[in-house]
Amino acid sequence: MPKPGTSIEASSRAGEGLLGGHLAGLSLPRQVLVLAVWPLLEQLLAFVVGLTDLLIAGRMVDGDGRVAVLDAMALGGYVAWFFNIIQAAVATGVMALVSRATGARDHDLANRGLGQAVWLGMAAGTASLLMLWAGIRALIDWIGLGAEAADNADRYLRILAFSGPMSGAVFAINAALRGSGDTRTPFFAMSVVNVVNIVASILLVFGPGRIGGHGIEGIAWGTVIGWVAGLAALLLLVPMRKNGVLRWRRDYLVPHRETMWRILRVGAPQSLEIAGMWFIHAFGIRIIAGLPADGALGAHIVAIRIESLSFLPGFAIATAAAALAGQYLGAGSREMAVRAVRLSWGLALGLMSMMGVFFFFARYQVIGWMIPGSEGHVELAAPLLLVCAISQPFFATCIVLKTSMRGAGATHLVMRWSFASMIFYRILVLHLLAGQGWLNLTGVWIVMSADLVTQAVIFIRLHLRGDWLRARV
Repeated sequence: MPKPGTSIEASSRAGEGLLGGHLAGLSLPRQVLVLAVWPLLEQLLAFVVGLTDLLIAGRMVDGDGRVAVLDAMALGGYVAWFFNIIQAAVATGVMALVSRATGARDHDLANRGLGQAVWLGMAAGTASLLMLWAGIRALIDWIGLGAEAADNADRYLRILAFSGPMSGAVFAINAALRGSGDTRTPFFAMSVVNVVNIVASILLVFGPGRIGGHGIEGIAWGTVIGWVAGLAALLLLVPMRKNGVLRWRRDYLVPHRETMWRILRVGAPQSLEIAGMWFIHAFGIRIIAGLPADGALGAHIVAIRIESLSFLPGFAIATAAAALAGQYLGAGSREMAVRAVRLSWGLALGLMSMMGVFFFFARYQVIGWMIPGSEGHVELAAPLLLVCAISQPFFATCIVLKTSMRGAGATHLVMRWSFASMIFYRILVLHLLAGQGWLNLTGVWIVMSADLVTQAVIFIRLHLRGDWLRARV
């Protein structure tokens, strides 16, 4: 590690020559900026898409119908996350492999990782589609939505499932590009996904004649069309890159068992972690759906949409930390990997804490703008943003430290400790409090925030111990 008193900039210059490609010759702060700025813009655009879906859903109907639609969209958002269970396993393994290969200047391995990413991503997305179709009705019944909300959720999710193969391929290719140091191309591809999604959804819901009038199914088809357009854009954009490490080549697209195994070996624990997280969150959704307050589930998703103004940029910074950690470890410099993560951590802490202050003072105005005329949702969601504001520094810590460890290949470590905390708070504590009738929606959020605080303490300790630096990829 650098001697006491050594500045980040001075330490950065010592590592400038370690990396090649897009990051060659850049100081550490500039490397973080280059890798974070495009994911940041991408995440902000993703927020606009989520907000647009919510605005469309909230304006399709009035009264009790609005509550049913918002509850269905809330469940839809969580079930859409189900797609990430297998797809994120592939993406995590691909990023770890390609970033290490790029740092080691092994361009053959990096390109082989890109080629295998296409097939593994599509396979993961297809598996997600089949699993969702097989289990969606049972899940909706288990959550306990009302009849109208359940019908809306079923129609929405059965169409959304068709986006699986395309989104799986896009996630995997983008992970390879980010691992190589190129975050701009994924931004352009996701811009296509999101812009097409917004335009198609608006037209299919509010458009003239036979084009519009499709309701919640129109929102779902808009998402599917967006992913199709995004995959087509990526297939065209990758060959157009001038200075990138990665290229389409026929021999690298041939299935390669060893490379696939290396990707899955790193990504499988991530898949188990996200699967466990998803079922844990589904349990929380079931608790919220069973609360006596009408519209609790809709208010929950509204608060999460607003909170995403902070955590989506946080994930963009964490993406930079993960790519740099992998590349510097591939180049043989644990010192610079640690420096990159800590600089990213500080940036995320500052940004997300400032957003917490915004949530504290502007909560009523923002919620009222998102769902005008729904006073019940406003009253339920406003206290959640107070809890959210207080927890932002801990959330930032979890996002950056966990993501950087995954990028370094230490997915087993992250899975083990994440599960321990989440199972305790989000299942045992919530179940106990709900069984005693002591929970309201704000209480659920307080319990979830206690989980974030605990995980932040755990992962600070794990980061300082440094076991994640010795992970094999």
